[in-house]
Amino acid sequence: MSFRNTIVPTLALFGSFSTLLCCALPALFVSLGAGAALIGVVSTFPQLIWLSEHKVGLFTFSGVMIVISGTTRYLSRNAPCPVDADRAKACLRLRRISLGFFYVSVGLYLIGFYFAFVARYLVG
Repeated sequence: MSFRNTIVPTLALFGSFSTLLCCALPALFVSLGAGAALIGVVSTFPQLIWLSEHKVGLFTFSGVMIVISGTTRYLSRNAPCPVDADRAKACLRLRRISLGFFYVSVGLYLIGFYFAFVARYLVG
């Protein structure tokens, strides 16, 4: 397995997940009236405060990782799978799973971006 096929998509997924944690979940808790639950989560995981304080860098890093991941997916979309039937089936299955993870990453990133940068202008 190469760096671009394993590490970059994993960094994109975890980066987009962290944008969800820093921005979307706190906004969801507060909008549902669960501010006390948010305080409990933040006191248990104080690292969330650090993520929120550095959200511009976090979103930049995550966005770059998602773009690199999407680019490598696009460039390797027609790469051949092994000739062996079992390995070819596994290769195609892993490509579908990888595509699903990519779409989840993009979705999480967009949700986090909305709550971090757009929603505050629409609400208030």
